[in-house]
Amino acid sequence: MGAEALAPIRVLYKGEAIGDYYVDVLVEGKLMVELKCVDCIANEHMAQCLNYLKASNHNVALLVNFQHPKIEWKRIVHNF
Repeated sequence: MGAEALAPIRVLYKGEAIGDYYVDVLVEGKLMVELKCVDCIANEHMAQCLNYLKASNHNVALLVNFQHPKIEWKRIVHNF
């Protein structure tokens, strides 16, 4: 299966499709990876990952920030 870039995630509201989220990378159909290049990871970035997890059947996301020489990352878990 591998990794899929800009993988669409269907968003439903009351059973109706209202649009799509696009996660940066979906690995093996299970792990969402959201990539950032910001000064620091903010609550908005973590909320974005949580929204992606809630809108999908996935439980784990990685939020990765490449702004600094040392990579900053957070593991986000939903309904695990």
